[in-house]
Formats: sequence, C-alpha cells, structure tokens
Amino acid sequence: MSSRSRNRLVMSRMNRRQFLGRAGVFAGAVALGPSVLAACGDDDEPGSSGTTGTTVASKTLVISNWPLYIDPTEDGVTGSVDLFAEATGLDVTYTEDINDNNELFATIQPVLSQGNRIDQDIIVPTGWMAARLIRLGWLEELPFDEIPNAANLTANLQNPAWDPDGKYSLPWQSGFAGIAYNLEAAGRELRSTEDLFDPEFAGKIGFLSEMRDSLGLVYQAEGKNLADITFDDAQDALDRIEAAARDGQIRQFTGNDYQDDLVAGNFVACVGWSGDVVQLALDNPNLRFVIPEEGGTLWSDTMVVPKGARNIANAAKWMDYCYDPENAARIAAWVNYISPVDGVREILATDPETAALAESELMFPADDVNVTAFPPLDDEQEQQFDERWATITEGA
Repeated sequence: MSSRSRNRLVMSRMNRRQFLGRAGVFAGAVALGPSVLAACGDDDEPGSSGTTGTTVASKTLVISNWPLYIDPTEDGVTGSVDLFAEATGLDVTYTEDINDNNELFATIQPVLSQGNRIDQDIIVPTGWMAARLIRLGWLEELPFDEIPNAANLTANLQNPAWDPDGKYSLPWQSGFAGIAYNLEAAGRELRSTEDLFDPEFAGKIGFLSEMRDSLGLVYQAEGKNLADITFDDAQDALDRIEAAARDGQIRQFTGNDYQDDLVAGNFVACVGWSGDVVQLALDNPNLRFVIPEEGGTLWSDTMVVPKGARNIANAAKWMDYCYDPENAARIAAWVNYISPVDGVREILATDPETAALAESELMFPADDVNVTAFPPLDDEQEQQFDERWATITEGA
C-alpha cells in the first residue's frame, strides 16, 4: 500500500466504540510506507548468531510490518507502539512497509546473502517466507528465556511447519484469504470463487500476487484438497488464472495495496484478507469479506529476527510485550485478525466496548471453518510454482 493511501485510511478510521456501533456490517460474512529496508555500510560487521546478540546495550528498536496491523495512536488514545516505548524507554521505529513477501525477499536478499545486516531488528513475513529465511540461515534464534510471555502462544500455533522446532519465530496474527467485494458495485452478495470469473465483472477483479492465497482459492474451487496440492495437479487452476489475466477478467495482481483499488472502486471484487476488509468497512459499509463456499486459505504472519540484528534484546522485549494477553487483546481489537495469544478472547469478552468482538467468527473461528493452509513446499516445488506464477503475474 502506498504511503499516501495508507495515511488516508489510518487517519479516517473510526474509533473502537464507533466500530462496535456498526458491528452488523459483517453479519453472515463467514456464512506499507515510505521507509525502505536498508543495508548498513560495508564496514558494519554482522552480529553473531543465536542469543549472544542480546548483550548489545542499545535503546533503539526497528520493526517492519504490514499496513493496518497494529493499533495506532489517534483520537486521543495511545497506541501499542507508543505504549511500549513509554514502558521501556526505547526509541522505536515502526514502519508499515511490507506489501508482499516476494518484494520483501527481493529487498533483503542482496544484503543478507552477503553476510551484512539490514536495519530491521524484527520483520514479519508470512510463514512460508519465514521457512525460506530459516533454510537460508538468515534468521537469529529467538532468546526465549527473555520472552517469558511466549508461554501464552496458543497450542495450535506451536512448532509450525515453517519452524518445526519453534526456535526462530513467534506468530504475529493469523487470518483468512477469501473474497473482498463491494456489495453496491457487485449488485448482489458474492459467495463463490466462481464469482471472480463472472464476465459481468470483467476488468474489475483483483488477485493477490501472493500465489498461495490466489491459487489456493481457485484450486479448491475445482473441488480439490489444498492440503494435497502438487505442481502437476495445480496446472488446471494455474491455467485458469492465466487465461483470466490474459483475457482481461483480472485487472491486476496486487500486494497489500489491493485495498486502494477496492476502496477506489477499481475492483468490484478481489482476493483479500479478512481483517483488512473489516477495517476498511468502517469507512465504507458496502465492503464485505466472505470465505468462499468452496473454501478459503489460512495463513500466519510471524515475527522473526534477521541475522546480525543489532538489538535482539530489544526485539525480545517487544515480543514479550505483545504476548502479554492484555496487550495482545488491545492489538486484536483493532486489527480484527486471529490472535496467537491465549486469553485474548476472555479479555475482550469482559469489556463492554469489545465484547462483540469476542463473538467474531473471523477472529475466533469455529473448528469446522472451511479454510485450509497451503502446505509447505520443498525447494524444487517452490521453484516450479514461483517460475510459473511469475510468468502469469508478470504477463498480466
């Protein structure tokens, strides 16, 4: 998302009480910025691996995250970043400049591959990208002895496929990919991935550049089990997306900036992410999010520390702060995604201003919600998928 549009969205967002007054917007829905990831100078030696970097005595912390992913300081209410800075005395630089996982990788790869360090102490890639960074040896192990609140990590997110030993990551938020749409522009409720291929909406459909989410929806629309996907089995779905892009059904493949086109009316419907659309609907109640009847995708974005980070101890303080249930509940109440922290639902339920959120099926989904996580890929499969997907998206 561009800095201009992101600032517009953040500055116009209603406060939580106003949101709860419009909590019916999503009834039945379930039935980044100007900063740049920059390298240090060539004479800047990377930090050591493991937890030894925690001895660095610094008062700074640099975090890169996705847009609309934490409660801001606005309307006279202090947001989590500023509350943390006040509590710790740290000078925190928090930027919303992650738009797409592959864009993130392309920015940090030239630096980390040379053994140099980037400015960020924490980045928040999606799980599959975290897995790649782990395989490449570009992440520090987390100092869990300095993150006691990590014990509050919900059981179903412990030891994930991308970090089976749980050494390198702590989930930030989880969510769903499904269909985001404008009810007024569409003229009807949308319920199926097939709606994205309706000729009525030609030239006004968006797909995410995140292959796992866009392909995941179309693959499931063919009646196939996403958990068993292979490159060979995915060809029909990939061909269909390619044809839709070639024929002009798909207007554009986007990263997190799909929100701009949805708000502007350039997209009638698109593949989108659950919590984003809940937030956007505060300003436009015609915006909707739905998990397609054929199935949506489930994902987690996760906090990791890049190799050689200057301020690992301060990164640990941030993670510990965010895994305190009270702090996690405040963040969850604003972002409307699935919190990884036990106790959040109970805290939301006891506050009259947030009690409605404790019943949200997007934030606290039922066990039988129709979503599937895209399975881990080995190096060969990932290369095959990446090359084919690049051909489709770059030709659009």
